[in-house]
Amino acid sequence: MRHAHTVDHVRAAEAALMARLPEGALMQRAAAGLAATCARLLPRVYGARVHVLAGSGDNGGDALYAGAALARRGARVSAVLLSPDRAHPGGLAALRAAGGRVTTDPAEFERADLVLDGIVGIGGRGGLRPAAQPYAVLPRRGRVVAVDVPSGVDADTGEVAGAALRADVTVCFGTYKPGLLVDPGASYAGVVQLVGIGLDLPEPAVAALQHADVAALLPVPGAESDKYRRGVVGVAAGSARYPGAAVLAVAGALHGGAGAVRYAGTAATEVVRRFPEALVTGGGPRDAGRVQAWVAGPGSGEGAADVLGAALASDVPVLVDADGLTELARTGPSALAGRRAPVLLTPHTGEAARLLAGADGGPPPAADDLAAARLATARRIAAAYRATVLLKGSTTVVATPDGAVRVNPTGTSWLATAGSGDVLSGLAGALLATGLPPFDAASAAAYLHGLAGRTAADGAPATALDIARALPAAWRAVRTGPNG
Repeated sequence: MRHAHTVDHVRAAEAALMARLPEGALMQRAAAGLAATCARLLPRVYGARVHVLAGSGDNGGDALYAGAALARRGARVSAVLLSPDRAHPGGLAALRAAGGRVTTDPAEFERADLVLDGIVGIGGRGGLRPAAQPYAVLPRRGRVVAVDVPSGVDADTGEVAGAALRADVTVCFGTYKPGLLVDPGASYAGVVQLVGIGLDLPEPAVAALQHADVAALLPVPGAESDKYRRGVVGVAAGSARYPGAAVLAVAGALHGGAGAVRYAGTAATEVVRRFPEALVTGGGPRDAGRVQAWVAGPGSGEGAADVLGAALASDVPVLVDADGLTELARTGPSALAGRRAPVLLTPHTGEAARLLAGADGGPPPAADDLAAARLATARRIAAAYRATVLLKGSTTVVATPDGAVRVNPTGTSWLATAGSGDVLSGLAGALLATGLPPFDAASAAAYLHGLAGRTAADGAPATALDIARALPAAWRAVRTGPNG
């Protein structure tokens, strides 16, 4: 599992460690790891052109010390000082002593084989300052390696408030930073490599699962299992206008580990024709028989209020999606008041805007603003509705009412296709029915769904049913393959 910590947690851990170490030792550890990563990225160090963008403070110092280490190995190192009167004195002296030089020529950036971005560290807020902004748009031929976080990216949130550098590789020290794991910041970070520097850290603010973590969550039937002991998931989805939503949600549910899928709704004929193993009824959730979890809302259309009300009246976990979320937004959090069984909400940013408006009574916020602040958005909805939230998007974020967050590292832009979310809802609902808590069910479902999307697309367009068909391969990959 990848753990990410806030800037405050990192600062506190660094201060505690520096109190026990000789002065400057922690910076030397970081710079050594940074230089070693840079050396591996270059075809050869000797004679390579390395350009250091050094801001004020310790981030610039890390970059200057790493530049000095590369210069001692024969690299031709130049540095531009974004704040010359505030450059790190020790790092600058080390660079000069190793044969590096200071320059103001922007052509050095353009022709470098490797650029070290040490402009702004983890404490930076907002976009790049005017003196640094040209480096976000100048052409370059070599790789950019960010020091701890790409300059202009908020380390805690991943928000990008203005101009920012795009890195090919980000070397982060001690722990991952939340902003490196969630878009838009993640799209600026490139490949993220962790360098240990000996920090003693508290519980992480954000985590990202890997194959082994998901494999440990997935249900496996035992010798005494039968279809009922494995769990039964109910799917209340689809309508005369949107029968496909029912088919796709059932497709996802059939690959979610539950022993059986009960479908309740007007698309029963279409569902059983496509999936004869599904147990169907043309009525609503109250007519379906006993289940261990409900998926309510995909494609429910005008019947969403009845579907949602019947599902929430049950005493089992309920996943609410699509039209069910729109209906929930109309009533607000009061619709969930008094429920003892958990609720999992699976909005995209447009639905997230409606849910937040339903919670505070104001106008819906702009979906683009919510997408730019994914961690805060997921946490706000989870807190307002006292429900677990799976916020879909370029980075899927799962948040609990208590503020715990996981971000999903799998996926592909080809998942942005009609019906993909219905498959995800069915999959997550089935995992709920097997007994997984909502936080785990949502996290595992997002991970498998992302892997299935990669497999189904393989660089080309894929349909939602293609994604559902690829779920068994994703499941097997998680249980037997390397980390994602």
